[in-house]
Amino acid sequence: MIKKVRAHVNQNEPLLFERSSPGKRGYQLPPLDVPAIDPATALGPQNTRAEIADFPEVSEVEAIRHFTRLSTHNYAIDLGLYPLGSCTMKYNPRVNEHVARIEGLAWAHPYQPESLGQGIMEVMATLEQMLAEITGMDAVTLQPAAGAHGEFTGILMVRALLQSQGHPRKKLLIPDSAHGTNPATATMAGYAVENIKSNALGMVDVDELSRSVDEDVAALMLTNPNTLGVFEENITRIAEILHAKGAQLYMDGANMNALVGIARPGDFGADVMHLNLHKTFSTPHGGGGPGSGPVAVKRHLIPYLPKPRLARVNDRWSWNYDLPQSIGRVRAFYGNVGMHVRALAYIMAHGGDGLRNATLDAVLNSNYLRVLLEPYYDLPHQSPTLHECVFSDARQAKRGVRTGDIAKRLIDYGFHPYTVSFPLIVPGAMMIEPTETEGKAELDLFVDALISIAKEIEETPDLVLSAPHDTRTSRVDEVGAARKPILRWKP
Repeated sequence: MIKKVRAHVNQNEPLLFERSSPGKRGYQLPPLDVPAIDPATALGPQNTRAEIADFPEVSEVEAIRHFTRLSTHNYAIDLGLYPLGSCTMKYNPRVNEHVARIEGLAWAHPYQPESLGQGIMEVMATLEQMLAEITGMDAVTLQPAAGAHGEFTGILMVRALLQSQGHPRKKLLIPDSAHGTNPATATMAGYAVENIKSNALGMVDVDELSRSVDEDVAALMLTNPNTLGVFEENITRIAEILHAKGAQLYMDGANMNALVGIARPGDFGADVMHLNLHKTFSTPHGGGGPGSGPVAVKRHLIPYLPKPRLARVNDRWSWNYDLPQSIGRVRAFYGNVGMHVRALAYIMAHGGDGLRNATLDAVLNSNYLRVLLEPYYDLPHQSPTLHECVFSDARQAKRGVRTGDIAKRLIDYGFHPYTVSFPLIVPGAMMIEPTETEGKAELDLFVDALISIAKEIEETPDLVLSAPHDTRTSRVDEVGAARKPILRWKP
């Protein structure tokens, strides 16, 4: 039984171009009280036009209703649970937005004199110090604009370090459960990729790793906890194997929402890692950005950090460009500074105990879902999981229903789908991450929905195979939409 939503009228909404009617206006202006000027005479005919071709002409109320109705087509974190595994789609406290809109911070300009930028520079320096403490690392750069950008920055620093030793090496080791950006980063940085298989527990196979690490390996790119939500319990041994051969341990910090306040990657052997402020530290996520992917490093990598670096000179902040070993800029100016302000607001509002409690709640919520759903969905790896868990559609596939079908039916129950078919090492994966911001009532509704769908598959699988039923758009031809997208309106 669907508890969260019920069938309701869904208004179709044509394009604003299709609502347009010649001569309509959303405004009216009083007569000029100054002499009229011909724009073509004042600006030149090449710089003026009588009208914008095919520009929509609508009334004010039509424009308001159009955009209001469009807004109701969206699912948002302000509306309900976003169970996307590996994405940490958690609620962004409004205090973050309030602080980011403080005039002196919001209007700080990268070209303004350093004497006028001391406040925003203090914000950035404080955030760097706090992220270093949280990760157990020695220094942080805020330049990278997203997680993948942070990966690229980190691996460039590894390459610079090894190059300074006379040999940049040839390949990176990447587990088969890695995020797709990891092999892309390796390729962009000029490295070949060698996959490391997971063992039956869903962790890196340490014996295979030991056999694979040689003098041609620059680093291992490891997500911990990994994409199955499993903590790599042999992490210190993994670090020892790499360091013994002069290789580095790069940690993908996308899943730090499971570690903050509990464990520090620098303490268990990571040399360099990135963080996702738009995941772990609650700055806005999705919609194409902006994001922020700071990189934290151990002391031996500090000389290679992107420049400029913040420096304290005579009780004032300044930018230091005199860094001869730096890999150089990786981002215009100093990164997405608005995200830095939001992240610092989040960290300071929580404090150390609050950040730890958020991690504990995220792990508790995930395990609550795991226990309640395990009787109905296959759990391919039995290892303890932290902030997320990964089921498979193995039981439902026997009735012809796959993970994508279950996800589409979940929409009818009022929920955004979980992450479908990832990680690739789990066929038919159903990857779920509730985050710490969800209360028990919302989690119970989500569990009820998935249990109900499991029962529907046993009794009436066609109901799920043809879902969604109550959305404005029914099931679409995804292959056709991907191969022949319609991206532009034509009269």
